[in-house]
Amino acid sequence: MINMILCLAETKLFGIEIINYSGVLELFIRFIFNFLVTTIIIRHLYYPTTRRKDYLFTYILLSTTIFLLIFMLESVKMKIGFALGLFAIFGIIRYRTNPIPIKEMTYIFVVIGLSVMNAMSSKKISYAELLLVNIIIIAIIYLLEKVWLLKHESSKVILYEKIELIKPEKQKELIADLEERTGISISRVEIGKINFLKDTARVKVFYFETDQTNHFEDDDYSTADDS
Repeated sequence: MINMILCLAETKLFGIEIINYSGVLELFIRFIFNFLVTTIIIRHLYYPTTRRKDYLFTYILLSTTIFLLIFMLESVKMKIGFALGLFAIFGIIRYRTNPIPIKEMTYIFVVIGLSVMNAMSSKKISYAELLLVNIIIIAIIYLLEKVWLLKHESSKVILYEKIELIKPEKQKELIADLEERTGISISRVEIGKINFLKDTARVKVFYFETDQTNHFEDDDYSTADDS
């Protein structure tokens, strides 16, 4: 069995090694390290404050894909210019369904940056330095999310039918009515498009997610028929 394994290590197919044990071991160790760091940041720091399962899914797969892509390309001596080009492409990812909030875009940048660093670090960079860089980023995120308790303000657009309450002098009544209907504590509102034919208006409500016991799952919450 051992002889067979050693034989495979020395065998090549079309000039490519069938098994490169040192390469496989390095890939495994680096991948586990990057996955653990990403899991700590996304699952234990980001998710408890936002409860966004869609972004949790996206960040984990994004980190995994970018890490493996950069690692494989780096193993064939990828030029640094090409690497930065890939980083830029992933960095401007936009999803056409909904605009991405600035906080989520920041986490995308963090996930991409860490995955690229963990995959591309050369022999000139020790494992201690690589570990320190990851710890520093985790520590800063922890301070921002847990210690300084920075609140994440979210917003939703509501189709509202009590058009008489959208007047500036009746803003307190408007907020009170919206809070009673939605069950969330609203910090401020903005009046958008008004339809006087249907007596409806689009109202954008802002709220701090950490203050709520429940969250909107959809982007729009209608209190009237928009048809």
